[in-house]
Amino acid sequence: MKPLLTKVKPTSGFSHFFLIFLQVTLPAIIFVLVRLEFVQLALSVVVLSKWRMLAVRPRFWLANIRANAVDIIVGISIVLFMVNAPSAALQLGFAVAYAIWLVFIKPASGLLPISIQASIAQFCGLMALYLVWTDGPLYGLTLVTGMVCFLAARHFFDGFNETYARLLSYLWGYFGAAVAWLLGHWLLFYGFISQPALLLSALGYGLATLYYLDHHDRLSKGLRRQFIFIMLAVVAVVLIFSDWGNKVL
Repeated sequence: MKPLLTKVKPTSGFSHFFLIFLQVTLPAIIFVLVRLEFVQLALSVVVLSKWRMLAVRPRFWLANIRANAVDIIVGISIVLFMVNAPSAALQLGFAVAYAIWLVFIKPASGLLPISIQASIAQFCGLMALYLVWTDGPLYGLTLVTGMVCFLAARHFFDGFNETYARLLSYLWGYFGAAVAWLLGHWLLFYGFISQPALLLSALGYGLATLYYLDHHDRLSKGLRRQFIFIMLAVVAVVLIFSDWGNKVL
């Protein structure tokens, strides 16, 4: 079922500038709330900013939530990044990045922008998840990882009007959950990037690029082999040269 709500963005006039003002105001409010240590309120503001999802009949809620999932994932991730940032300058940088997302990236349409949106949402969602849930229960980490991967994949495939979008999204979500379950027993970090997030991002970006090129009939056999080799090389390097001692690298 397609979402009832559609994105409407004025292209000129006062309404256009007012919309941009509202979009820029949201990151500013979140920045202030995080600085005041009202983290739960900042998270609530992100969710409440999507109130139009529920301004329809309840039977459309699920479709609208799914359609806006990548935006919610990015917003919540930004708040968590701000909370864990070591300085106010870095927190401000995340606020600026969120403003760029809201003004330029999120409203964009077309296959390439939608692919970028899905990629950003998955990377930010997984980064934030493993940043704050290091000591959380493994089953919860596995479930949320699968959900983030599923929602990002569904956003990606819906942009291509893929016939098997639901099936492929479930498969990617299941794969993400499986990776989280296996590697969650020996959770490693490379700086601030967790091993599952790194692997799923590398594999996800590679597979998405292959799908995108194939959709445009630009995927040759040589190019396919190169991408597959690079993805396998990344996985091999990460797994083989990791210190499996359940510690931060």
